[in-house]
Amino acid sequence: MASTVLVSRNNFVCTLTLNRPERLNALNSTMLEEFRATLEDANRDDSVGAIVLTGTGSSFCSGDDLKEFDEQSSNPKHTHKFVESIQDITRQLVFGEKVVVGAIRGWAVGGGLEWAINCDLAVFSENTRCFFPELKWGMFPTGGVTAMLPKMIGLIKTRELMLLGETFDANDALAMGLAWKVVPDDEVLEMAHETAEKIAALPRTAVRDLKRVLSQVNIPDFEKTLDLETEATVRGILDPDTKIRVGDF
Repeated sequence: MASTVLVSRNNFVCTLTLNRPERLNALNSTMLEEFRATLEDANRDDSVGAIVLTGTGSSFCSGDDLKEFDEQSSNPKHTHKFVESIQDITRQLVFGEKVVVGAIRGWAVGGGLEWAINCDLAVFSENTRCFFPELKWGMFPTGGVTAMLPKMIGLIKTRELMLLGETFDANDALAMGLAWKVVPDDEVLEMAHETAEKIAALPRTAVRDLKRVLSQVNIPDFEKTLDLETEATVRGILDPDTKIRVGDF
């Protein structure tokens, strides 16, 4: 069975590639465990100066794999573990020692969009499309974005994106400040790697401290946010109405 997260290294840059292209890299329990482990390894590896995060195929990540919803909602203990795995990945992305540069293309939806927002710098391809589907299903956003997004785009815009769940494109993301750069599809990975290599060439201690200080100063209640999101997401997944909504999908 192929790994759901591919790992490669070049010039002090570690590239992590979500690898379920047949499902548009939708996340499931296996991917979460492999992503968490590989991300933790990259953050701990002294030879790694920066991380690039991307996906195989036409999309970055289409969010939760609803075809596996029955497993995800099988019992409260399993559901809580599933959601905590998502939040642990966010902890590694936001508070890990290495700067993460996202190479985002195609669909970045739900958890995939949240991981893109968790990146320190995100390069979007021109064909990127994003939305938050969670409330439509009766679920809840994760990834700490209920704290991060209002800081980035304002409270009213955050409410709009999460409540209405409307699709927005790469240029919209750039205008809001969610995307750092927008480039043609065939240039997104190259731009991300070039940027990561520049960051990897900087003094490691200074880069690590900058990331730590910026994260802690700008989102000081992040752990509380993750806990509240986890509670709401678990509650939503276990809600019988959510099962009906997903079943009708």
